[in-house]
Amino acid sequence: MALIDTGKNKVLLLGIGDYGSTNRADTEIKTMALGSCVAVVLLDPKTKTVGMVHVALPDSNIQQSHRTFKPGYFADTGIKILLQDMKRFGSSGVLSDMYVKLAGGARVIKAEGVLDIGRRNIEAIKNILIENKIKPVAHDLAGVISRTVTVEVKTGIVRLSCPGRDDWFI
Repeated sequence: MALIDTGKNKVLLLGIGDYGSTNRADTEIKTMALGSCVAVVLLDPKTKTVGMVHVALPDSNIQQSHRTFKPGYFADTGIKILLQDMKRFGSSGVLSDMYVKLAGGARVIKAEGVLDIGRRNIEAIKNILIENKIKPVAHDLAGVISRTVTVEVKTGIVRLSCPGRDDWFI
């Protein structure tokens, strides 16, 4: 994770397995080149706090050594650690208090079953949302394209981009 000052605004840039949150209106949170990974964006309407986690794998049992080292890497630990991080800005840290937006989970290789990581990431995240009785307010999931995801903290608008396409929004 890196905070970049562009002169015009600040960009909190997240890598694979990174998470971050802020309530600064002059900031965007961005993660690049999501293939089978999924960006989970949480928006707290009460505190105007926005957070994102770049989830690479569905379950921390797959790679237990990363569970404490890089909890954002996994759906089961990533959403929890992001909620904890958002508490720094006065957020309740309760998933059902949030608006949720999801992007990614593409099929980047011809894989099926257990090897279709994009599908498994989507299922794991949706199951966590179902357990918390919440649905995403917007999503752009699956398919075969890589996505870069940028959320503007001031508005909560999520911009998606992909080479060879115009940007689109969720």
